[in-house]
Amino acid sequence: MILEQEPVNEEALYKICFWTDFTGRNEESIRLHKSIIDEFPYSELAWFNLAAAYQGIKLYEKAIDAYKYALAIDEKFDYAYRNMGDAYIRLRKYKDAIEVLEKVLELSRPEEVIYEAIGYCYDRIKNYAQARFNYRKATHLNQGNSKLYYKIARTYMNEQQWTQAVKQLDTAMQINRSYPDYNLAMGECKMNLGETKEAIQCFSVVVRARPKSASGWEALICCLYIAEFYDEALEQVQAALKHTDNKPIFLYYYSAVCFASGKSKEGLLQLERALHRSPKLVKKFVGINPSILQNQQVVDLLARFRRNKKN
Repeated sequence: MILEQEPVNEEALYKICFWTDFTGRNEESIRLHKSIIDEFPYSELAWFNLAAAYQGIKLYEKAIDAYKYALAIDEKFDYAYRNMGDAYIRLRKYKDAIEVLEKVLELSRPEEVIYEAIGYCYDRIKNYAQARFNYRKATHLNQGNSKLYYKIARTYMNEQQWTQAVKQLDTAMQINRSYPDYNLAMGECKMNLGETKEAIQCFSVVVRARPKSASGWEALICCLYIAEFYDEALEQVQAALKHTDNKPIFLYYYSAVCFASGKSKEGLLQLERALHRSPKLVKKFVGINPSILQNQQVVDLLARFRRNKKN
């Protein structure tokens, strides 16, 4: 009602942007701000609100165009740069996002969330050194945010720098020891460093915390398999099947463990069950032990299954 009488009332424009976001009435906001812009084309707040409403209904290209109009009117409008950065990230235009987010840092006080977002963009374009640089800048502003150290660790893991990753994960786990993702990552690092027992301990923490999630069970079973702890692996496969509602991936691991333990008949039976449930996952079965393709019974079963599928 205020904007009908005073279309460029600053306080009303600020407030209606907030309440549009809060209530999700974006289409209404688009109509309102288009009518204001028709009458007052140089209102940067009206352009900003129009952009935010487009962003609210995931029309990111239109949102970016509207933010550009707001910035053409006021080139120091840091919130427009900030929101535009988010829109570029949603469109996976990471280089554009970095450019506008760095503008935010020029115009306002440094913020953890902006450095983290820039780090994320560098992460996505696989520039891990720059990703780390920005994540570290974020940690300087908030040393208690364990997720930032985890993100730094992931960049090292992507470069297979396992020892460096462990140092960052140690810091993250000092802040939040039992968080499953940190233990999962630490387990992966320890496995690659040949520290199998420590890896098993980490993966065990994950499955206790998230018994219905397949990723923890998968990591634990693969670790036990590689370490040739076949009896324990078989126990964990059976537990995984129970907790994850018989996910077919674990039938493949069941089969792999049986073959490794010399129980070929049971291995073939489980492999056949797995193929009927999810044929695409056979690559995981082969991946854990590529030499299994030298077993003629396995090759015959896979060939027969392919023929039957075509028929």
